[in-house]
Amino acid sequence: MSGESAHILLVDDDSRLRTLLSRFLTENGFRVTTAESAAEARDKLRFMDFDLMVLDVMMPGETGLSLTGDLRGERAPTLPILLLTARGAPEDIVAGFEAGADDYLGKPFDPRVLLARIRAMLRRAQPAPTPVQAGPLQLGTATFDAARAELVGPDSRVRLTGAELSLLSALAARPHEILSREALAAALGLDDVNERAIDVQVTRLRRKIEEDPREPRFLHTVRGKGYVLKPGP
Repeated sequence: MSGESAHILLVDDDSRLRTLLSRFLTENGFRVTTAESAAEARDKLRFMDFDLMVLDVMMPGETGLSLTGDLRGERAPTLPILLLTARGAPEDIVAGFEAGADDYLGKPFDPRVLLARIRAMLRRAQPAPTPVQAGPLQLGTATFDAARAELVGPDSRVRLTGAELSLLSALAARPHEILSREALAAALGLDDVNERAIDVQVTRLRRKIEEDPREPRFLHTVRGKGYVLKPGP
């Protein structure tokens, strides 16, 4: 859902920040449900549907990183997650992406920047059909259909996060062409992202499309240049 009626789960142990952000996002047309801990967030996720989650990393008890990693299992594999973190070192950012986050925002931040990130993530969650790619691409036993925005394996649809879907769509739109990390970051709507963060997203996608991610057949690294998708049976 890309419209302003999207339902957001806001998770932060800072009551003042929760109140301010909830009011701000509501004023901008979103539906907002709040939680003060990972445990409360789990309860809300069990009984309610959300289009996106804004999640603080450093919370008492279970951290946002731990919750993100768990949700990327069977609980909410495709829910867009934006992490809020006061720790903006490259290794902290990479840890967020490795846990399964789609984006991050360092504290303190301008609420307008958060709003822009949320809108971009919701757009990525529902990507427009890619006009460049003429038809579905074969990736071994799986087929990626950009027009339908879906990856279908031999037995069922493969669940992709919004970031993974945007990344695969960008690569599939220009098969056999090397795309730089900067180009892929732009496709994901990310800015100020180090190269390692893009590498993490590529690694996560390889786990979905490659039989052996350590020896990729389709998504190749071109040292010093970027990545290239080479579809085939």
